[in-house]
Amino acid sequence: MSLASSRRMPRRLVIALSIATALTAGAAIGQDASSNTQPSSAPTRTATLQTINVTAEKRTEDLQKVPISMTVVTAEKLEAFGQAGDGVLQLASRAPSVYAETSYGREFPRFYIRGLGNSDFDLNASQPVSMVYDDIVQENPILKGFPLFDLEQVEVLRGPQGTLFGRNSPAGVIKFESRKPTQETEGYARVSYGSYGTANAEAAIGGKISSSWSGRISALAQHRDGWIDNDYTGKKDDLGGYNDRAIRLQALYKATEDFDALINVHGRWLDGSAMVNRANSITLGGDQFVPGFDRDSVSQDGRNKQHLFTWGSNLHLNWHFGDLNFASITGLERATTYSLGDVDGGYDASGTPAKASFTNRVTPFYSETADALPKDRQITQEFRLSNDSAERLKWQVGTYYFDEDIAITNFSYDTLNNHVLNGWVDQSQRTKAWAVFGSADFQFTDEFDVRAGARWSHDKRDFKAERFLGFTGPVGPLTSDPTDARWSGDLTGTWQLSKNANVYARIANGFRAPSVQGRINFANSISTAKPETITSYEIGFKSTTDDNKLRFNADIYKYNMHNQQLTAVGGATNVTQLINAKKTEGYGAEFDLEAYLTPQFYMTAGGSYNHTELKDRNLAVAPCGGGCTVLDPLNATGNALIDGNVLPNAPKWIGTWTARYGIPYGESGEFFVYTDWNYRSEVNFFLYDSQEFRSKPFLEGGVRIGYNWEFGKREIALYGRNITNKKVITGGIDFNNRTAFVNDPRVVGVEFRAEL
Repeated sequence: MSLASSRRMPRRLVIALSIATALTAGAAIGQDASSNTQPSSAPTRTATLQTINVTAEKRTEDLQKVPISMTVVTAEKLEAFGQAGDGVLQLASRAPSVYAETSYGREFPRFYIRGLGNSDFDLNASQPVSMVYDDIVQENPILKGFPLFDLEQVEVLRGPQGTLFGRNSPAGVIKFESRKPTQETEGYARVSYGSYGTANAEAAIGGKISSSWSGRISALAQHRDGWIDNDYTGKKDDLGGYNDRAIRLQALYKATEDFDALINVHGRWLDGSAMVNRANSITLGGDQFVPGFDRDSVSQDGRNKQHLFTWGSNLHLNWHFGDLNFASITGLERATTYSLGDVDGGYDASGTPAKASFTNRVTPFYSETADALPKDRQITQEFRLSNDSAERLKWQVGTYYFDEDIAITNFSYDTLNNHVLNGWVDQSQRTKAWAVFGSADFQFTDEFDVRAGARWSHDKRDFKAERFLGFTGPVGPLTSDPTDARWSGDLTGTWQLSKNANVYARIANGFRAPSVQGRINFANSISTAKPETITSYEIGFKSTTDDNKLRFNADIYKYNMHNQQLTAVGGATNVTQLINAKKTEGYGAEFDLEAYLTPQFYMTAGGSYNHTELKDRNLAVAPCGGGCTVLDPLNATGNALIDGNVLPNAPKWIGTWTARYGIPYGESGEFFVYTDWNYRSEVNFFLYDSQEFRSKPFLEGGVRIGYNWEFGKREIALYGRNITNKKVITGGIDFNNRTAFVNDPRVVGVEFRAEL
């Protein structure tokens, strides 16, 4: 299929898919079918919800018994969301209170939970949402973008997780669990092709190597053709494409029930476009696209490219001594990247585009910059001792060590002088942190239990930045060496109302270690943020019906954060620096629902309301420098006072819904329809409030229609992502024009899957 034909493919097919979904799902509500299905691809013998086991508290437990607000995203959902090549950003708005965005393309996701996150785009940025992959924290934002494939599930833990996950988790934790090797031979292959040359190939195979060893190898390859024309250079389909590849190798040794060892090696290679910025795309005085905006074209005089390589390895050792368990988890992660983009998103007025009619893409001055990560080495070590989880008193104690060594280089280029280098900054940082922790869970009665935990953490950074070349000459070296040590912990009481329902109350605190911002291409000083602390209060309810056909969990929460670390990005000064807000308040409510409405009709739903508010009367930031309507009051120096503002990228409402309806056919086959929809309300991009730099409410949907046979071992399906072809502004740059980032267009394709 040519790219041209793939672009023409979607409209009629998507309309047909949408109508079929609505009719089939609607008919399902009243149908009493003779066969039962699970929320998987295959017909099964029962239509009841299965127990979901999680490791939110570093031991395997039933989701319904863990007194934490959390959502589990299953492997089937991940496969459906990711069919159009989406990376980890596919999790945005897929769970209550979870949002994500980026200004880097595919390699640097920024996550927010309950409104708490960090919009900093520096490669040294610290984030309050901790991402943990197979029990290894992924500290640098480049590591957080590892693709999602061959996963058991994703666990989203909302609220501070300071006891067991420690530093830099005041907002919450997102845990990724890959599928582990077993002695049984198993595997799968999945291939798909769709619009814009979007191709995905994913496969895994594993099984017995010997009586004591088993292994598993998993691999992923994702591709998209360039689909954005650059009218300045006259190049068709010049931007927007990528090649993203990843692999995971695992070996499990288990000779007895008293000891096992799991070795994991993984890597990722990415080549493609950095974020494609769109100059002057936002209307002055509004939050909509300018008339005639075209998502398929730009006019840029700067260059654009992105390369990434990451690899890592971890070793899990587990010993069992009677009713005691000892675990050692060792991790190594490394990364390098180079990302170059046309930041202003247009062309300088002195340039001459191939299509002179696009004069609205002229910018006051050019900005062509690159960020490189020549070195990122992270070592982690955790030891944990726990007792048998069957005991009335369950406890665990442990130690944790973290050592990170990174080097960052920031470049800028003279676009109009053959792109010669005109700015060069080196940053380096060594971080060492250690902690001791302990937690206990005591069952006072059959109806009441108490969990408590505490952690002592120590964190030290040694940072240096130096500018060798720039607009105002060399600067530095500038240094900062913040150190911090403190307690964090939690206390939870759980009351069992019935065998299938419980209510819990939880108080927890957490912190984020001091951060340093050294992006000094356009500044002469670095900035250091004090540690932020949070105390959160939460009341939750978890329940399952007696027939296991409906599961409903909900909670309400409130938090107070002190010295929140915020990043003042861009603005008229075009300087990025860290600041602290005296106080931030947040409160809200969340729910998750999972149900069989009929044996063939399965659905899930989730939603959240999140209120955030900054409380600092004197805190001010530089407003936009490219023309916008600032809604905040200004101080004597012309900066915007942000007291009372909501946090950036913090939607007040989030909703998600999925539904699957299957029609058994023959002895082992099934026709099915699957659809998923997610909604988020308006978001503001920056700390100051303006009429322009915000995103309208956004509802996005996907659909799959297909047939599986051999009890789900073979499947073919048509899919559509962003089926309404909604076009929305997802981010912006404000220093010299109203630059916008834009979501991807509709993608429609076909997929085949086979299992061993």
